[in-house]
Amino acid sequence: MISENLVEVLKEIPNNVTLVAVSKTKPIEAIEEAYLAGQRHFGENKVQELVAKHEKLPKDINWHLIGHLQTNKVKYVAPFVHLIHAVDSEKLLIEIDKQAHKNNRIIDVLLQFHIAQEDTKFGLSMGECKLLLKNSRSFL
Repeated sequence: MISENLVEVLKEIPNNVTLVAVSKTKPIEAIEEAYLAGQRHFGENKVQELVAKHEKLPKDINWHLIGHLQTNKVKYVAPFVHLIHAVDSEKLLIEIDKQAHKNNRIIDVLLQFHIAQEDTKFGLSMGECKLLLKNSRSFL
């Protein structure tokens, strides 16, 4: 079922688009089925689950960390994560850079902006973003 769905989805998207299969809460067997069908990018939102799946699954999987990441958990994913999707503070970016250096890696990230009026949402304000981009030369 998963492999058939994957084939159908891939028919609909251009070749230059990367499909990230969100595998959070899914069993290893489901990820293996998608992997055998050719899927190589998977997304998880919990560090502990991501680490456990990374240890059990093929090493050529590109793991994406989606959702909020606490700075104290960066060290657990830094050795292998492909892309961190939601960098929401300069403090987090500094920690990612620090852990990347420790692992002789460059870790790609996406910045998350706080544009909602909800206090429960994470993200950089426009002011924080401007300051971060101004100081970003140290991360390049």
